[in-house]
Amino acid sequence: MKFVHIADMHFDTPFTLLSSRRELGEARRMEQRQAFKKAINYIKENNIPYLFIAGDLYEQEYVKQSTIEYINNLFKEIPETKIYISPGNHDPNISNSYYNKYKWSENVKKIFTSKIEKIEEPEFTLYGFGFDDFYCYKSGIEEIQIEDKTKTNILLTHASLDGGYDDQREYNTLSSKKLKELGFDYIALGHIHKIKLTDNIIFPGSMVSMGFDELGKHGMLVGEIEQKQVKIEFIELDEREFKEEEIDITEIETIEELLQKIVELKLEEKNYYKIILTGKRNFEINTYKIYKQIEIKNIIKIKDKTKLNYNLEEISKEISLKGIFAKEMLKKLQNENINKETIEKAIEIGMEVLS
Repeated sequence: MKFVHIADMHFDTPFTLLSSRRELGEARRMEQRQAFKKAINYIKENNIPYLFIAGDLYEQEYVKQSTIEYINNLFKEIPETKIYISPGNHDPNISNSYYNKYKWSENVKKIFTSKIEKIEEPEFTLYGFGFDDFYCYKSGIEEIQIEDKTKTNILLTHASLDGGYDDQREYNTLSSKKLKELGFDYIALGHIHKIKLTDNIIFPGSMVSMGFDELGKHGMLVGEIEQKQVKIEFIELDEREFKEEEIDITEIETIEELLQKIVELKLEEKNYYKIILTGKRNFEINTYKIYKQIEIKNIIKIKDKTKLNYNLEEISKEISLKGIFAKEMLKKLQNENINKETIEKAIEIGMEVLS
């Protein structure tokens, strides 16, 4: 049996970083639609009988009815494909959600709730669980008893794995060890925005990248299971990537040189970039001013990770105002209760004034 596994579309998400330049946020939301349409076209052209959506299809807080209608109209284009949806923490199956108040296409066979359910298909058995709130502390998934292990058994849900801190435990945290022990042939998950394939525990990642914490390619997974043997193919759907470029500014002496270095970067027009400044700086860095001066549309963010290019120990030995200043700054840097970045900025400004 063949299927498509997708998750984390987050339709109508604000794209906060891009929306600081309004047209980019709007464009990215249109690209979400285009990627989803590509997935539906692939299903249509390849006669894929099943579509598994593992949560966060849309943003409950922001989604418009027109977006729901767009999604549902695409579902209608694949009437022979059975669609199963497991709501996540961004699109929980709550009373006023579109999962409850909207009439979905007839091929949407099941939108799962917080009660684990089992669906019998001719080729496999599907177990599903969905969020009924924005948080989930206990789903009961780890206690599932598979009734017939001779059949192909699939689990569909939205979950985090092996969460070691509180804000992950809130999102249906499951033990990968316990999941493997349950005996499922394929575990279709959502929530992690990067593709992750660990044995039979599968995250397809977000369909399109949401930002610079989601580098790399994004799309969907096409699976095929025959006699309990699983084959998985990744299909890229997102035409853009979020990428990072580093510039070591140690040998750069002026802001003008740095601006020229940025302008000369060979950036692909279709992608979005974060410029990371590294090395030791010889002049004051104001990332906001740099960002405004370069005016390169697909540079979205500039991050300063540089360090001061001053030997305070040596300067503090000088009999001068600069030496006295360096000595006082060294004392402040030894104080654990003081913000080191603030002190470094003060050193930078002070050294320029005293030079």
